Amino acid sequence: MAAAPQPPGPPQYRVYRARRFARTRTTGLEALRQRRKSGTPLRPRGPLTVGRVVRWLVVAAIGWVLLSLVLFLLSAQLEAGPGPETEQALGGGGNLLTGATVLVLGTDERTGASIDRSQTGPPRADSIMLMRASLGGVRKLSIPRDTYAEIPGHPAQKINAAFALGGAPLMIETVENFFGGGVRIDHVVQLDFADFPKLIDALGGITVENKSRICSPPFDNFWRGLNFPKGKVHLDGQRALGFARVRKNRCAPNETDLDRAERQQEVVNAIRRRLLAPTTFFRLPLVAWRAPKALVTDMKGPALLALFADMAVGGSGGNAHVLEPSCLSCGQGSSIIVSEGAKRDALDYLLGR
Repeated sequence: MAAAPQPPGPPQYRVYRARRFARTRTTGLEALRQRRKSGTPLRPRGPLTVGRVVRWLVVAAIGWVLLSLVLFLLSAQLEAGPGPETEQALGGGGNLLTGATVLVLGTDERTGASIDRSQTGPPRADSIMLMRASLGGVRKLSIPRDTYAEIPGHPAQKINAAFALGGAPLMIETVENFFGGGVRIDHVVQLDFADFPKLIDALGGITVENKSRICSPPFDNFWRGLNFPKGKVHLDGQRALGFARVRKNRCAPNETDLDRAERQQEVVNAIRRRLLAPTTFFRLPLVAWRAPKALVTDMKGPALLALFADMAVGGSGGNAHVLEPSCLSCGQGSSIIVSEGAKRDALDYLLGR
């Protein structure tokens, strides 16, 4: 006989016990409030050490340099170039890493702080300099503005007249022909005399080594003339421009255009020395913004930055290299005659041969 079915028992339950010290979850905001109420520091600060201060200074210095770099590139990008005709006349075969030849021109255009606006006539090249720039090195060669040269399409005369007759394109062609086609100009830099003094002032002025006392009669906007003692002289922007442009020196009447060219190279060397001075670091953003504005050039940001870097790091600060004449004031119009041998020697120096 089958057993009778049993009534169902009570359901089985599993008992879970809470941990004795269970932690309650809090949000980040609640934790922050609790720390503030208890007075606990949000993040314990370690002691101020020399290493920590050095790290902060390094980060600040890197930021300062990056800011200056951005300002330089932006300023260079905003500046207008020399024009399509000038860029077409350039060789464009070199670069500032392997080697490029740069023609630097300062003109007596009737603009700028030290130029007499009442004067008229086409501008001439007030200073002519060739620079051979490559990674870590720069060679400079000044061509006296009174040098006798053949000017394509015009009668032979002083080389600085080429700028008045055909601007930078004719100046480029004239300089290349002057050296018998032995050099091709890859880039051109024309100093803007309106902004050049501002660059010098942004640097805090420059100190030049003046070889002889200068007593200049009035010229341009220097109505009282200029006087500079022999030796080291600190110059602001306007006086630095005047120092480079002095035409006559009553205290040294035997000076020639060669001495003038040497003063112009001394200004370039003084700018280089100032760029490397420790105090310039604090002026770096202003200098970076002003530098491209002092120039009219076909080179844009990176190339122009490379040129400044080459000048600062590898520019020679020694004796000025000026084209050696064979005869002073004996050519047509009291021009300077340079022999073919002197031209070859100058070109060998410039190209490092």
